[in-house]
Amino acid sequence: MSRPGLLLSAWPWRAAAYLFTGAAAGAVTLVGIVTAVAVCGVLVVVLVGLPLLVLVTLGGIPVAWVERRRLRLIDRDPVSGRHRVPTAPGLRAWLTTRLREQGTWRELGYALLFAVLLWPVDALVVTVALLLPLSVVATPLLMATVGDGDEAKVLKQWTVTTWPTAFGVAVLGLLLLGLGAYVLCAAAGARAGLARLLIASREGELDAEVVELARSRARLVDAFEAERRRIERDLHDGAQQRLVALSMALGLARLDAPPGPLADQLARAHEEAGRALEELRELIRGVYPKVLTDYGLHAAVSDAADRCAVPVDVDLELPGRPAEAVESAAYFVVCEALANIARHSGAGRARVSGGHHDGRLFLEVRDDGRGGADPSAGSGLTGLADRVSVLAGRLALTSPPGGPTLLRVEFPCELTEAAGRSA
Repeated sequence: MSRPGLLLSAWPWRAAAYLFTGAAAGAVTLVGIVTAVAVCGVLVVVLVGLPLLVLVTLGGIPVAWVERRRLRLIDRDPVSGRHRVPTAPGLRAWLTTRLREQGTWRELGYALLFAVLLWPVDALVVTVALLLPLSVVATPLLMATVGDGDEAKVLKQWTVTTWPTAFGVAVLGLLLLGLGAYVLCAAAGARAGLARLLIASREGELDAEVVELARSRARLVDAFEAERRRIERDLHDGAQQRLVALSMALGLARLDAPPGPLADQLARAHEEAGRALEELRELIRGVYPKVLTDYGLHAAVSDAADRCAVPVDVDLELPGRPAEAVESAAYFVVCEALANIARHSGAGRARVSGGHHDGRLFLEVRDDGRGGADPSAGSGLTGLADRVSVLAGRLALTSPPGGPTLLRVEFPCELTEAAGRSA
């Protein structure tokens, strides 16, 4: 309503249509409820009030259904009206489910309020804000047709006898019509807000929000993994190749240089370039290992186990490959666990096992160390647990003092063919 072009937009007419159809629908609802009460009054002696309960209670459902569709005239956001699915087929189960729902009783309350109070208010607003200003605007037309050019009644109260006065009254009617447009929009907005409050399904809206939150988290995880792969490609194909070329150039220069201070400096530069290249390769493995992309989780875990300072046995049974986000998260959980074993556990041996059963990927990392692991002590497991939970997975740690330590992680996922993926 704060926009300057409101009067030239379709919103005043949509508001008028919403209120006008509300007045008509409310009158029909009133007639329907009165008829239902009258019919039930005849049957109440025989059936002890059951028809009254069923007819009046379920009368709110069709009224709410119509109201949700009328709300599209004035409300951009859809209104959820989802009811629970009956536990069994048949009319009895359907009636039992509906009578136990809070939404059914809210809809009944709205139907009663609609039939008794709201539709007369809708009719009053349409009459005062639209019909009366239109009748004032039509004063010259009434004077030309009804009064034969002599006089016309304005709102059945004031007599206009001259054409200049008739046109002046019409201009006043246009001003009142513009003011009435704002009244229509305000009243329609208030009515729509009240209807949404009473008939919108709280459960449906919460379910929709939860679904959207889960989808947004999944999109964030996918975007994060795509960014990791991009960084890995840039480092592997860019910086690493330049360092390799630099190391080769320094090696050739070292061979060509005569013995002396220059040769010693070239030797040191060559060694520094080699160490920088090795550190860069380790960094690339930490960002996103190429073996994970090309050969899958089993090969990547085996590679990480070979590089661990503690001997690690690997026993994974994966007939296929999980989704990329799940595969990446599982790999980094194993890498973090092996890093903690090497740094803190004092273990003599570790074991990584896992597989896929009943639509879930599970991994276990076990060591024979001293135990007593605390996720809150900066081990990095808290961040991994958050990452696992984003994918609807679970991470559990068992580490009593004296050991052994067992880390278990599960992901709901399905496996695809074991073919490699391109980077």
